[in-house]
Amino acid sequence: MNETILIVDDEPKIVKQARDYLERGGFRVLASGDGQRALALAAQERPDLIVLDLNLPGMDGLDVCRALRRTSDVPIIMLTARVEESDRLIGLELGADDYIVKPFSPRELVARARAVLRRVHGGIRQPGRIRAGDLEIDLQGHSVTRAGEALHFTRTEFDLLATLAQHPGQTFTREQLLTRLHNIAAYDGYDRSVDAHIKNLRRKLEPDLSNPRYVLTVYGIGYKFADE
Repeated sequence: MNETILIVDDEPKIVKQARDYLERGGFRVLASGDGQRALALAAQERPDLIVLDLNLPGMDGLDVCRALRRTSDVPIIMLTARVEESDRLIGLELGADDYIVKPFSPRELVARARAVLRRVHGGIRQPGRIRAGDLEIDLQGHSVTRAGEALHFTRTEFDLLATLAQHPGQTFTREQLLTRLHNIAAYDGYDRSVDAHIKNLRRKLEPDLSNPRYVLTVYGIGYKFADE
């Protein structure tokens, strides 16, 4: 069965253009023009990916993202006409996996959708477990526990953690992490999205945010997993 993508945008021209290209790309496409309806559709249809506009009437995209992340780890690509980097990073910190700035190429949307879904379905899912102190990462089961307590991450956060943890002590630049996760090169500050995901990951992972134990910053370069 074709993978299902839910487009949430109140601009009919954008929805039609995105739908046409995604359907040509082999996807089943659903659409909603408002946040509440989008949440109902997501619960009913369980799409494989959601393309979510930041500027929606009533319940905006950030609120929709926040609500989705309470119950689901469905991949989310945010659409935003806002040029401020801080606005885009807020969306990523709330749990979005990617973002595209309007106006955008519909071909780019298709490519990004495929990259996110490819990573989700066929990315970092190698057999085995990684143990570091009281942390245990089940790569095959896509689960993490710390001192026996289950931790819950979005797919992007988990894949970042798994990438770093499989190479303890090795420093990854932001661009290297983007390439591994999205199979694209960093551009126009997009590599800053890695910082947002790392911040979110640490908030859930680290017992003491002021003194990270697992995911360490290598200043001026990037990040690494502790090799202790």
